[in-house]
Amino acid sequence: MCDGVIFDVDGTLLDSMPVWNKAGVQYLAQLGIRAEAGLSEKLFALTLEESARYIQTAYHVPHEIRTITAGINDLIMQAYAQAIPFKAGAAELLASLAEHDVPFAAATASDRCIVEAAFRRLGVLGLFRGIITAGETGCGKDRPDMYIAAAGMLGTAPGCTWVFEDALHAARTARSAGFKVAAVFDETSRASWPVLSALADYRVRTAGDFKDFICMLS
Repeated sequence: MCDGVIFDVDGTLLDSMPVWNKAGVQYLAQLGIRAEAGLSEKLFALTLEESARYIQTAYHVPHEIRTITAGINDLIMQAYAQAIPFKAGAAELLASLAEHDVPFAAATASDRCIVEAAFRRLGVLGLFRGIITAGETGCGKDRPDMYIAAAGMLGTAPGCTWVFEDALHAARTARSAGFKVAAVFDETSRASWPVLSALADYRVRTAGDFKDFICMLS
């Protein structure tokens, strides 16, 4: 049964993880500084502020932390507003859900402004029943608050609501809160795919898997 769907955004609906991975390198390039090999991997596990502090210290950047974070955010905003595409098959799934009158919402750790910019450009912003962010709930996906809030927007119960996620910790949280879980493969989280795939009720590895989700519900 599927009364509603909650989508993660980055790595699930949007092929945006490469942008986050390269943002620090691109910021340094704007300053005329060549990044060390492997910088993206070093910054991947850090928060934006921690990444800015590392860049400031390691590369002797003469800017305040807030200036560096603002510069990185500007690069990310440009990418969301101008370039980041859907993951293959995701747009078709959203269209099919709308056609079948299945409501859906987004639950994301990213800021609302960049998500709305991407959805607006891609022509799907108006299809979403709502968007809830980590900044608005005050916590990440190690707690179920975002999913509970999104289900409230949809007016659906967890047991009849699917959560699409590419991150293992987030999928575990949704599962523990009683939601159905659809695991979405993303290259940046390849290492956790076997475990993520095993705990999921449905698996999305190709564009066809997005399409087949609607067929499964029919």
